[in-house]
Amino acid sequence: MVRAMTQSEPNAAALPPELKIEAVGRPVDLDIAVPGSKSITNRALVLGALAAGKVTLKGALFADDTRHMIEALRKLGFEVETDESKLQVKITGRGGEIPAKEADVFVGNSGTTVRFLSAFLCLGKGRYRLDGNARMRERPIADLVEALTKLGVSARCELGNDCPPVILEPNGVPGGLAQVEGGRSSQYASALLMVAPYAQAPLDIEITGEFVSRPYVELTLRTMADFGVGTATEGQRIYRPTHGARYRPGVYGVEGDASAASYFLAAAAILGGRVAVTNLRADSPQGDASFARILERMGCRVRLGFLSGNRGIEVSRDPGTKLNGIDVNLNDMPDVAQTLAAVALFADGPSHLFDIGNLRIKETDRLKAVATELARLGAKVEEGEDYIEIEPGTPKDAAVETYEDHRMAMALALVGLGRGGVTIKDPGCVAKTYPHYFADLEKLRG
Repeated sequence: MVRAMTQSEPNAAALPPELKIEAVGRPVDLDIAVPGSKSITNRALVLGALAAGKVTLKGALFADDTRHMIEALRKLGFEVETDESKLQVKITGRGGEIPAKEADVFVGNSGTTVRFLSAFLCLGKGRYRLDGNARMRERPIADLVEALTKLGVSARCELGNDCPPVILEPNGVPGGLAQVEGGRSSQYASALLMVAPYAQAPLDIEITGEFVSRPYVELTLRTMADFGVGTATEGQRIYRPTHGARYRPGVYGVEGDASAASYFLAAAAILGGRVAVTNLRADSPQGDASFARILERMGCRVRLGFLSGNRGIEVSRDPGTKLNGIDVNLNDMPDVAQTLAAVALFADGPSHLFDIGNLRIKETDRLKAVATELARLGAKVEEGEDYIEIEPGTPKDAAVETYEDHRMAMALALVGLGRGGVTIKDPGCVAKTYPHYFADLEKLRG
């Protein structure tokens, strides 16, 4: 690698416009603690704002997505203190009150921020506008807006294109039944679940249609329970959070990010040797924590819960053992699709990743992007509406595009570690969720 950040550097702005990734050339041996979970941090920030009193988050992620949430809450009148050196956030919750009666909030390209706040702000009384960057204005949110409208909330997409900006003129959240389509994003359901205890009457949430990324809804329910609010279920699609319950203040620990962990576990699969992620629980509620089991199916060995507190996920592969191609449904964990696609370049045979159509409405059209860049690197790729088939092909050196998508940069860098000849364009886009990614990647070199 030509140049990587040091841990003392505050963000990925220190990276050059292009970063060449050199091959490691030997098996790896690494124990690593990855940054805190983005998914948990942003959920905990919302629940902390809803609690009555001070909530302290330890091990929180500091990256673009969580900073957008923190700044949004500040703009909405919440007291939020941060100490990045301690990975700590303190937020004073207002028991369901939204202090600001009017606000224009910028969310960048943070999907969790715009979706969670679209429901959260409906607890207020006033007028709110949520907007983001150019890509955010292309990312659909109509399913959530429609669910809120049917509940009686005044909500609309300002430009009439089913995407942000979102205009909200709420007077609290009525109770009843909120039906939300589940085929585009599970975050719509999570947004409604988190505010349901504070609705004016009991509020049930029903998922209709296809149900993608179900583990993220389970993660929401686990986080709500950690803050003291339980949820009853009816079948597999109706959720009934306890009406009138309140999220409790206190200290909350954020575990490592399972999506971030996937890159280092994948490195062990590609390079051989072993990598253990030390701050992820074997029973983590994060759906992407199951990524290790996919690598196991490809021929790796997996060890779980070998540290205190049931922590630790380790992947290892004897360099003499081939990686198998894989046929796998990634509906429950679409955020590891690009990581697995990178691993597939080193498999002994083709791989088929399917049921991942919702990748097309992420930070970029990830299916198209990963197909394009893997082909640039010499792979034989077939892209379908909701699948991708990958044959390793003949390796080619290339400078790859990242499409302002952090996961494209992080996944494609793994290809460079395995065989060299890969230059990452705009590596600084990793600031969205993992500002020090390339510095941590250097640790694989020992």
